Amino acid sequence: MTKFSDLNLNPKVLKAIEEAGYETPTPIQEGAIPPALEGKDVLGIAQTGTGKTASFTLPMITLLARGRARARMPRSLVLCPTRELAAQVAENFDVYAKHVKLTKALLIGGVSFKEQDALIDKGVDVLIATPGRLLDHFERGKLLLTGVQIMVVDEADRMLDMGFIPDIERIFSLTPFTRQTLFFSATMAPEIERITNTFLSAPARIEVARQATASETIEQGAVFFKASRRDREGSEKREVLRQLIDREGEACSNAIVFCNRKVDVDVVAKSLKKYGYNAEPIHGDLDQSQRMKTLDGFRDGSIRLLIASDVAARGLDIPSVSHVFNFDVPSHAEDYVHRIGRTGRAGRAGKAFTIIVPKDEKNFDDVEKLIQKEIPRVELPNMPKPAAVAEDTDTASKPEKSEKPEKTEKKSSRSRSRKSDKPAQEKSSSRRSERSDNNVVGMGDHMPEFIALSFEERRAG
Repeated sequence: MTKFSDLNLNPKVLKAIEEAGYETPTPIQEGAIPPALEGKDVLGIAQTGTGKTASFTLPMITLLARGRARARMPRSLVLCPTRELAAQVAENFDVYAKHVKLTKALLIGGVSFKEQDALIDKGVDVLIATPGRLLDHFERGKLLLTGVQIMVVDEADRMLDMGFIPDIERIFSLTPFTRQTLFFSATMAPEIERITNTFLSAPARIEVARQATASETIEQGAVFFKASRRDREGSEKREVLRQLIDREGEACSNAIVFCNRKVDVDVVAKSLKKYGYNAEPIHGDLDQSQRMKTLDGFRDGSIRLLIASDVAARGLDIPSVSHVFNFDVPSHAEDYVHRIGRTGRAGRAGKAFTIIVPKDEKNFDDVEKLIQKEIPRVELPNMPKPAAVAEDTDTASKPEKSEKPEKTEKKSSRSRSRKSDKPAQEKSSSRRSERSDNNVVGMGDHMPEFIALSFEERRAG
């Protein structure tokens, strides 16, 4: 079995790895580190949670250990799709480079330009950034990328989903042609393939798992649910989520609950807190300090349930997540793999459950086709019934106002009398004549004719 000591890493890096408690590299690390140390371009394809971050940070630190940074000209560049992932990569550099004198800067939104400018002006060996903030600094004349020796693109498929590919292409064009490129992605969409063919030179391709496969250590389940009424779907669906959490009991030590929309992240978090669950939301609209505080709370165990959007949770390095709950089926089947990959990491067991409403069944079919297996169905003993509606906060939909009984009665009887002695065409002209003597002065002085009709009249017409 290969050990880190067999990979020709800097002795000071090996010391940091040992102090962090690691001895054996993961398959992606074992495959990517040797060609990276040789100066070759690397194309790494591996599912979430396989140790991709260390597979580029360890050789980068070894290669950069010799040399010195110049002002405003970073020696290496790591591009990440989200602030959280960028901050996480920075933490990894801190852990593995603690015995090596390397400087770094983190360029992400939510932090003042002034602080970041000060770091860049001193000169940094490692620049970790999101594409937008990096280009902001470049356009302000505060940054030159002509000294970049090593460039890393992490979570490239998420970059594609978030619309960053034009930015990535522009950044590539600003770096030297002679740079070394380390490119990592969980999946290889055609657009990602095009980028790698354009900007990588004879890369060493390391693929440690079939594209878009779920870890075998994750137990999966699916709950098919139909609301008693359309306007109750939100509240009853949240009741199903609470039942799933309760069903797992103490085994659910912590969990990430995924929603497709940011507004639903807030609604679900608010609802869970209302029912006494320890839950907090995280999404792109929250202040950066609040997001980091929430993540720290989830990591240290003071927050049990993290309600998240895909963008906020992508690439989070939280090794001991016991459960994932998909409150919504993701629109893209690949996102299902990324979501459930938050649990069952590093060989641990994990569980992932998905709630499917009728409108999501097609997307769920796509998920099963992608992972090439049928996900076991889960039956809950107390599924919501029409008579019992959860008292819950539902901002997404409101019940329709019912008509007043006496008006309905009058209209229904009038409709029945017409139905018995007049054909449909005569009924229409009769209704118009009944209302023809109303004086219409302005738009506010009458209601459209179809609103005044009873349900039976509308159906007959």
